Amino acid sequence: MGNESLSRLLGEWETRARKIKGRESETLSIYKGDSVKLEALASMYKLSKDDVVATLIHEALNELEAKMPYVQGNKVIRIEDGEEIYEDAGPMPRYLAEQRKILEAS
Repeated sequence: MGNESLSRLLGEWETRARKIKGRESETLSIYKGDSVKLEALASMYKLSKDDVVATLIHEALNELEAKMPYVQGNKVIRIEDGEEIYEDAGPMPRYLAEQRKILEAS
């Protein structure tokens, strides 16, 4: 094992430690067929089922957030390059407000 291999290994461990540090344990019910698919992915990639589930949920939520539609509101919130930027009247502001409430309560 050379220096490059050890450096890569340390980098992988650091990345994994950061990911695990931010995790919380959750209990959820899923369909049997989905459970089989998760087990298969975990086995195929030599990962724990928890790692596969956490990664899939994380990526799905990021994609869902990116797809939330912007709905132009009536209020101008700033001017950028001479263009009026209107408040977002879509679901994103409500979603962010709900997240803040949950974080403040915990």
